[in-house]
Amino acid sequence: MNAFTAKIIPRLRWRIGGLIGAGVLINYFDRISISVAGPQLQQAFSLTPAELGLLFSAFFWSYALLQIPAGLILDRFGVTRVGRWGAFLWGVASTITACASGFAGIFLARILLGIAESPSFPANSKATGYWFPRTERALSTALFDAAAKFSNVIGVPLVALAVVHLGWRWGFGIVAALSFVYFIAFYVIYRDPSKHPRLTREERDYITSNGATPEGQLSASPAGMLAYLLKSRKVWGLTIGFAAYGYCFYLFLTWLPGYLVQTMHMSILKSAWFAAIPWLCATVSDLVVGGWLIDHLVAKGLNENLVRKGVLLAGMFCGLAVFGATTTTDPVVAIVWISIALSGLAAAAPVGWSIPSLIAPKGGVGTVGGIMNFVNNMMGAVAPIVTGYTVGSTQSFSNAFIVAGVVLVVGMVSFVVLLRRIEPLPEPPSPAGAGYAVG
Repeated sequence: MNAFTAKIIPRLRWRIGGLIGAGVLINYFDRISISVAGPQLQQAFSLTPAELGLLFSAFFWSYALLQIPAGLILDRFGVTRVGRWGAFLWGVASTITACASGFAGIFLARILLGIAESPSFPANSKATGYWFPRTERALSTALFDAAAKFSNVIGVPLVALAVVHLGWRWGFGIVAALSFVYFIAFYVIYRDPSKHPRLTREERDYITSNGATPEGQLSASPAGMLAYLLKSRKVWGLTIGFAAYGYCFYLFLTWLPGYLVQTMHMSILKSAWFAAIPWLCATVSDLVVGGWLIDHLVAKGLNENLVRKGVLLAGMFCGLAVFGATTTTDPVVAIVWISIALSGLAAAAPVGWSIPSLIAPKGGVGTVGGIMNFVNNMMGAVAPIVTGYTVGSTQSFSNAFIVAGVVLVVGMVSFVVLLRRIEPLPEPPSPAGAGYAVG
């Protein structure tokens, strides 16, 4: 396809990509609202630190444990139906929180939020596989992955303003309103390509002829698909490697402000401004390197596998800059090292999230994404605990950062040795008489 032809291709797919990115942004507003409102909740309901910790963790347990079931449900019922119900329940969960009269109500609402958001990222990976050709897969994936990083730049201040000036209930109420607005937008706008009335034939041909993931149901039973994928070395290579990314991501997400306060002796307000710098750098790196650069190099004819694996491994390698933060007591130097580390990890993340749609057999993208994101989000529980124990026993973050670096090395080895080439898995076998559905 020449440059002139490419220019006249309609761009409905990018509106779909923007819609998905907006959903992740609101998705993360839901997640971080509890930590912003934590001090007021503790005072309003006389919560102990242990009870507050339970409220903080409630979302992650239900979210992580449901990743694989959510992936199977997603592959069976599709992005449109599951995405609508999920977005609606985000708003319900935040509304229940805003109206709660005590610990039990808020705890159950956070569990519900984890359930509602569990299909989100596998659904995003599946949708971008349907809607975008392989030459645009990196940037389209980066749109929603960068939104997760950018939420830390704007979400905390926005929710904090509502909580401080209007009270904690309004903080959750505003997030609930945004969730319902997104539900309406998703209901009106999103359809899979084969069912979207506004998708032109020219754009459909452009998407499908350039390597979009074929639509269709599972080519095996849900249990058969899951068993098949769990035996795949390639799936485990992706899962272990992405879990290493997740360990470092959640370490910084949960402990970066505390590191700046404890080690760099900053005030809470100053630490919040400093902590925003690495996340802003990560957002830019996510979009420019993990998104635009990969698509640009692939479009120029470079080997697609080498480009994606190169950015994936280079990004993880840059994550080792976390070691640099162990060598300084200067907060500016520490933030530079951490910004390099987070920027590298952010560049690698869209590649990781694009891989399920690039390697999964027909109808199995959600299941691959669910397996990957289950282990990734278990790191959301493991990393803060390991870091807290390490810091508590040594009174220093140095060993905690060293552990993170070692985990990254393990992840890089997994990508090289187990994942190998980024190419589709064979279709699972269909034993005679198994009654497997054919997409």
